[in-house]
Amino acid sequence: MNAQLVKANTNDGFDATRLARILLPKRGEPRNVRSLYFVENEATTPGRVNAVSRTEAILPAGSETSFETYFNAFPASYWRRWSQLDEVKLRIEITGEARVDLYRSKYDGSRIGIEGAQIETDENGHGVAEFTVSLAPFEDGGWIWFDLTCEKETRLHSAGWYATVEAGEQTFEDETLPAAEPSVTIGIPTFNRPADAVAALHALASDPEVDGRIEAIIMPDQGDKHPADEPDFDEVAEHFGDRLRIVQQGNLGGSGGYSRIMYEALHEERGTTSPYILYMDDDIAIEPDSVLRALAAARYAKSPMLIGGQMLNLQERSHLHTMGEVIDRGSFMWTAAPHTHYDHDFYQHPLRDLGDGAAHNAAGQPIAPVARDVVSKGYGTPNSSENSKDLHRRIDVDYNGWWMCMIPRVVAKTIGQPLPLFIKWDDGEFGLRAKDAGFPTASWPGIAIWHMAWSDKDDAIDWQAYFHLRNRLIVAAIQHDGSPRGIVASMAKATAKHLLCLEYSTVAIQNEAMKDFLAGPDQLFDILETSLPRIAKLRKNYSDAVVIPSATDVPAATGGPADLTRIPLSKKAKIVTLAKGLLNNAKPADARHHHAPQVNLPPIEARWFSLSRVDGATVTTADGKGVVYRKRDRGQMLALAQESMRLQKQVADRFDELRDAYRAAHPYLTSREGWAQIFEPERAAEN
Repeated sequence: MNAQLVKANTNDGFDATRLARILLPKRGEPRNVRSLYFVENEATTPGRVNAVSRTEAILPAGSETSFETYFNAFPASYWRRWSQLDEVKLRIEITGEARVDLYRSKYDGSRIGIEGAQIETDENGHGVAEFTVSLAPFEDGGWIWFDLTCEKETRLHSAGWYATVEAGEQTFEDETLPAAEPSVTIGIPTFNRPADAVAALHALASDPEVDGRIEAIIMPDQGDKHPADEPDFDEVAEHFGDRLRIVQQGNLGGSGGYSRIMYEALHEERGTTSPYILYMDDDIAIEPDSVLRALAAARYAKSPMLIGGQMLNLQERSHLHTMGEVIDRGSFMWTAAPHTHYDHDFYQHPLRDLGDGAAHNAAGQPIAPVARDVVSKGYGTPNSSENSKDLHRRIDVDYNGWWMCMIPRVVAKTIGQPLPLFIKWDDGEFGLRAKDAGFPTASWPGIAIWHMAWSDKDDAIDWQAYFHLRNRLIVAAIQHDGSPRGIVASMAKATAKHLLCLEYSTVAIQNEAMKDFLAGPDQLFDILETSLPRIAKLRKNYSDAVVIPSATDVPAATGGPADLTRIPLSKKAKIVTLAKGLLNNAKPADARHHHAPQVNLPPIEARWFSLSRVDGATVTTADGKGVVYRKRDRGQMLALAQESMRLQKQVADRFDELRDAYRAAHPYLTSREGWAQIFEPERAAEN
C-alpha cells in the first residue's frame, strides 16, 4: 500500500490530477441502472447500498460490493495506449470497517488479483487508503477495479482514480504544446427541443466541479420553439450568466449547429480561450462527471486527440448502445468496430460475465440462455453475444459521434470547420480528417451520455435517408481512394431491399441524393437550408411516408399469405422466399389491398421476406406513435428502379471526376470564410 497522499485540491475544490470520481447512482434509480455503478449480490447482502449523494454511500454491515462496473472500473488499456501515464492511483476514504481488494483483467476478461488490505482507521473509524497500480500489463485491453467488504456499516465518503503526476506537455509533429488548462467550452445545438436543451443546461449546472470547468456554453438555436420560453430557463440562465451564449439561426441541421459552435469559439473578437470544445446533442441525459473525465483524458493524452463519449441507450439505460465505430472502406459505410456489439446490457451481462459457466446478472441472479432473432438495420452487428469478454478489449475507432465528443482547440484550428452536410456524416468526415492530420480519436469507456438508440428511429428510411446517402457519397469522394464498385454494389442492394419492402419514398429521395452528389460541391452551401424542405415535399407523394395515427384508422386487415413473417434462415429458404417476392412484384398489384391492408406489421416483421409478398400493409413507425400504409405499385417500382440504376451508373462512371472536384473544394467548404457566408453574410461581403 502506498501511503503517499494525492496532490491537494485547488482552491475551487477541483483536483487536476483526478482522472475519475467513483460515482453512485441517483437516489431511486432502478436496479438495472444501479448496475452501471456497482455490483451488489442482493441474494446474500443484508440490505442495499444507500447512495446518499453521487459520490458518497452507506454500505451495510456484512456487504460485499464490487465496483467492477462500466462507470467505476478504470479502463486501463485506454490510458496505457493514449496517455502520458505509467501508473494510476486509487484513493478511498471511509468511516467504518472495510477491506479493499484490487483486481485487474486481461484483454480476454481473465480476472487477476492485485493486492488488498484492511483500511486502517483512527479512533473515530475514519481512514484513507491509497494504492498505485502500474499500467504496463494493459497493452491490448483490461480494466482495474476494487471490491469493498464491510464488517460493519461503513460510509464511503469518496473514492477516485488519480494520476501520480501533473498533466505534462503534448507533442504534435515537431511541436511541443504546453500542458492545457482544465477548461472547456461546451456546445449544444438545439432544434425545437426546448425542454431537452434546458434539462441539459440544468444537468451541467448541477455539479459544482463540472460547472467550475465550463468557460462558456454555446447553444445555436435553430428552431421556432426556444429554450428561453421554458419556465425553468431563467433560473439556469441566471446561473450561467454571460457564459451562456444562445445564437439564433435558421435550421442548418447538426452540421450547421456544430459548425456555428466552432465558429463562435474560435472567433477573434467574441471567441473563448478554453483549450477544448465539447460537442453534445440536446436530446440526451448527461452523466456530468463524463465532462471531467473527458477533460482529464484529453489533458493527459500524449498528443492532441479527440475524446469521444460512448452512447448509452436512453430507453434501456443499462444498455451500452455503441462502444466504437469504424468506416468499412469497401462499402464506405459506418459499422461497429471489431469486437464490439450494439446494445450490450450491463445488467444481464456485467463486466464479470465471461460466459464460462453459470452466468449471473448484476443482482447475483442466474441468467438463463436467451434465444434471439438478431436484426441488423444496416449499422453493424447487433449484440448477439451472451457475455462481456469483448468489453475488456481496447477498441480502436475511426471517429466518434457528436452526441458527445471533446475536440481540442488546436485540432479545430488546424483542420477547419465541419462540412456543410446538414446532418449525417459530418462527425464521421471530421474524425477521418482529424486522423489524416495526425489527431486520433478514442471512444472512451466510462465517458458516456444517454441518447435514444438509432435502432428506435426510422432514419434509414425517412427523410434522413436522403442525407445518409448524399453525404456518404460526398465523404467517400473526399476519403475513398479505391474503386467505387463496393459503394455502388451496396447502394444497389439497398435499393432492391427498399423496393421489396415497398419503401418507395426512400428510393425516391435517395435518387435525389445521387442527383445532388452528381451536381458537385459548388452548391453545398447554397442548398444547406433548402434541401430538407424540398425532400419533405417530395415524400408527400408516397403513401409509405404519410404517418397515420393508428391501423384502426384504415379498414381491418384482410389477411396475407401463410407464414408471411417466418424468417428464412437457410440458403434454400432465402432463395425460395425471394423468388416468391419477385414473382409477386412482377405482376400488377390488387387494388383492393390499397384500400384495406392485408396485414398490420410491427417494424421487426416489416422486412423483405414479408412485405415483398403483399400488395398492401400497415407498418408501425419505430417510435410506435403511428403507422404508414405501404402499397405495392408495380409501375412506380419499375420507374424508381430504372432511375436508380441510371443514377448509380453515373455515380460509378463519374466517381473519379467527382472525387477530384470534391477534394479541390474541400478546403473552402471547411473554411471559416466559407461558413461566414452563412453565419455573417454582411461581414463576409465586406471582406
